[in-house]
Amino acid sequence: MKETTKARLCGLIDEAIADGITAGMSMLVRKENEEVFYTNRGYKKREEKCEIRRDTIFRLYSMSKPITAAGAMILMEQGKLDLAQPVEEILPGFRGLQIEENGTFRTAKKPITSLHLLNMTSGLTYGGEDTQAGKMILEYLQECETKMDTEQAVTTEEFANHIGSIPLAFDPDSSWCYGLSADILGAVIEKVSGMRFGEFLEKYLFAPLGMKDTGFWVPEEKQHRLADAYETAGDGSMVPYTGNNLVISYDMKSAPAFESGGAGLVSTIDDYAKFAQMLLNGGSLNGIRVMSLKTVRFLTSGELSRNQQDAMEQWLGLEGYTYSHLMRRVKDTGRTSGLSLEGEYGWDGWLGCYFANFPKENMTILMMQQKKDAGTIPLTRKLRNVLLGE
Repeated sequence: MKETTKARLCGLIDEAIADGITAGMSMLVRKENEEVFYTNRGYKKREEKCEIRRDTIFRLYSMSKPITAAGAMILMEQGKLDLAQPVEEILPGFRGLQIEENGTFRTAKKPITSLHLLNMTSGLTYGGEDTQAGKMILEYLQECETKMDTEQAVTTEEFANHIGSIPLAFDPDSSWCYGLSADILGAVIEKVSGMRFGEFLEKYLFAPLGMKDTGFWVPEEKQHRLADAYETAGDGSMVPYTGNNLVISYDMKSAPAFESGGAGLVSTIDDYAKFAQMLLNGGSLNGIRVMSLKTVRFLTSGELSRNQQDAMEQWLGLEGYTYSHLMRRVKDTGRTSGLSLEGEYGWDGWLGCYFANFPKENMTILMMQQKKDAGTIPLTRKLRNVLLGE
């Protein structure tokens, strides 16, 4: 990588920190199995002037989803998970599915499958105030959050089965909506594997890949490495954000009863780089294979139908992309809102963590920050454009 490119990347991050767009960021670029760029700028604890370091731990939020998808692929490869099997046969809470349509409820035309969960075509949402079902989801999420640190804490399986009792936004496979699909998939993995979801990921992904700082909580001896999160206040200033969201505890101090496949993991930039490189390598890392080349090709391919694609592209910034297996994938480089490369795939998280793989270039881009509502923000796209335009 050119020194001028490195300087531009560092300058953009420094400007964003000075302007209060982010408290700090760690950024890593790997190409052809080698690190070509790394920087950490700004703070993991802004008030204490405690700088982000290479071993800083970040809440991944939705960047947990590709890992959950990989877990499903491993079970599929083992012959234990059939993606076409109705979820109701695994999680009984999904029997008798209802659809909300024009303010009334009716019976669903078809069941949800694991493939629908992987593609966000299940009809599950994250809730909202505009529908009865949306309000029911928000109320249940709030109820689960109030129970998080009690003996009544909701488990992964209990969470999924209850969500199955809430009407869907549309018939499975008929449209697309970003929502709780990955959380339900985590419960499916748990039931099919016969292991707690986190134990399954540890056995089949984290331990083999050496992802020693990735999991659903942060032990006491690592708590000092966990970055604080921030949000923009009404006056434009940056202030700490310490809220729980999507039944994810902010402090991450103890193992949760509910292990969220959609948002619950924490990791470091180097740990996630191992996962990303494994995918680029076709399923192996450092001589250890966690899935086959054909399985990785399946995981990183696929696309939505026309109706589903139209629904997805209502999300600003996803023009030119399609969605499958809990990741975006470039479909048309001429339509993306910035530079992109053929075959690119990846995803991001609510607090600003971001990853993209470029198979033809054997390249990974990783950005880690902790800023509320910062999945793919202008800063992310600017950094991408500088890097890909080199």
